[in-house]
Amino acid sequence: MWALTALLLLVPSSGRAATLEKPILSLHPPWTTIFKGERVILRCDGYHPPLLDLRPISTLWYLGHLLLPSHKKSIEVQTPGVYRCQTRGAPVSDPIHLSVSNDWLILQVPYAAVFEGEPLVLRCRGWYDKVVYKLHYYHDSKAVRYFHSSANYTVPQARAGDSGRYQCSGTMRIPVESAPMFSAKVAVTVQELFPAPVLRVTGRAEARGGVAVRCETRLHPQKRDTPLQFAFYKYSRLVRRFDWGAGYTVPEREVEELESYWCEAATATRSVRKRSAWLQLPGRGSPLDLASTTAPVPQATALAPGNQPLSFRKPPGSRSALLVTSVPNTTSSGLQFPAGQAPTAGPPACAPPTPLEQSAGALKPDVDLLLQEMQLLKGLLSRVVLELKEPQAFPEHRESLENPTSHFAVSPGTRETTIVES
Repeated sequence: MWALTALLLLVPSSGRAATLEKPILSLHPPWTTIFKGERVILRCDGYHPPLLDLRPISTLWYLGHLLLPSHKKSIEVQTPGVYRCQTRGAPVSDPIHLSVSNDWLILQVPYAAVFEGEPLVLRCRGWYDKVVYKLHYYHDSKAVRYFHSSANYTVPQARAGDSGRYQCSGTMRIPVESAPMFSAKVAVTVQELFPAPVLRVTGRAEARGGVAVRCETRLHPQKRDTPLQFAFYKYSRLVRRFDWGAGYTVPEREVEELESYWCEAATATRSVRKRSAWLQLPGRGSPLDLASTTAPVPQATALAPGNQPLSFRKPPGSRSALLVTSVPNTTSSGLQFPAGQAPTAGPPACAPPTPLEQSAGALKPDVDLLLQEMQLLKGLLSRVVLELKEPQAFPEHRESLENPTSHFAVSPGTRETTIVES
């Protein structure tokens, strides 16, 4: 019996090995680009079996698909490539890509993933730490910061918009000041800490009454230990301040306005804050049938557009589709039709023109005719004024002016003006 117990202690459980997490690979110094001839240290931190295990404790190292001879927890390297490590019974670690440069100027970025709300530090470094003067940092080919001499560029709280390709430029005294030199471009990706939350209805709160809702989101696997706080709002009014609980109970008297609620998730320092969309009610037939308990039967009346009250609240568009109750001889908009004259199903037709549009179309020919008459009258008045000022210039029209023998007539149905003889 004693021998069997000792044997069980020495053999690791297969279930335990299946649940082991992959080890964490770190880089020191924490820069993925180095100069040729420099060395960095890689360290693999993960699960190590108990001392009673008969097999030796070791760590496996990979450079690309090549297995390295070392089995220590830390190794010193200077060869460029993709490095990974593995401890016994655990998956392979995430990779670290090490680059080696022979340029005068390099841009160094962190090896570890940068998440929203965390500082992003970039380092422009001259050949073997020579001072860089007239230093510029660029983000997607746009200058974002200038320093007189060597300095790091820091984004205190990174956002998704800070992702992109970075570059730096500057001059060095070797021994006299050189022309501006540029580093190679380096891609930087800011990881999402958690997506925008979703506010969901979880059920009825039987103890206190009302409806229980929950603000749900999911942290990145590498940041699952980050604590989050949640706040709840009705329209723009805060109904519960930030707290560790992701649940909230809507009072019974406000259940009818469930669609006006939304929530916000944030880190404890508020470096990352994201809000949800408006609450979406479940469909009919779901365990929480709010329509049958809180929704009144829609009345068959409609307000004219000019009589609708002004409101700054969210229009409950989704509620109208959820709370429709069957009313004989009515449409979804609430307008009644006599029995036997309900509209038939068919393709949607264009909306009929409004009375204003009809009157505008009918008046257009009359307006054009009126404009032509005004132009003709303007010409006649100008000629009369000219003849009155200088009658000798128009002797042949003096008699016609004193004894008019014709008049102008305009046909209402045409656009032409004709002269009718008396």
